[in-house]
Amino acid sequence: MVGEEGAFVLGWDEVLTEEELSVTLKVLSMSEEEFKEYKEQDGWEDDSEEEENSTLSNEALSRLKTPCKKLLHDSVLLTLESYRSDLKAEQDLLSNKEAYEKLSRREQQALHVRYGQKRILHQLLELVR
Repeated sequence: MVGEEGAFVLGWDEVLTEEELSVTLKVLSMSEEEFKEYKEQDGWEDDSEEEENSTLSNEALSRLKTPCKKLLHDSVLLTLESYRSDLKAEQDLLSNKEAYEKLSRREQQALHVRYGQKRILHQLLELVR
C-alpha cells in the first residue's frame, strides 16, 4: 500500500503520496467487519474517482476525522522518536556558528535535511491536533 520504502512523503503544503495515505488511513480506521465488506464490494475501485478529486493539503489534513488524525498524530510521534535529537537541538546547532562550522560539509547537509524533516513533522502534529 505504501510502496517499497514503507513511508509517506510529506511536503510543506500537502501530502505528496496522498493516495497511499488516504487508503491507509481509511483501512486502518475500519473495523474488521467494515474492512471485509469493503474488500468484498471491490471498494478499492469504487473510491478511485473520489480520491483522485481530493487533495490532502494541509487544510484537508486538519479536517480529517478524529480516528485518522489520531493515527497520523501517533505515527508522527513515533517517527520523531526515531531521531537521536529533537528539533530544538537541531535549531541550537544551526544557530551556533562555531559548532556548525566544525561539522563537515556532509554533516551540515544532513543537519539541514533532518531539521527540515522535523519541521514538517511538527507542522503535521499541529494540523492533526
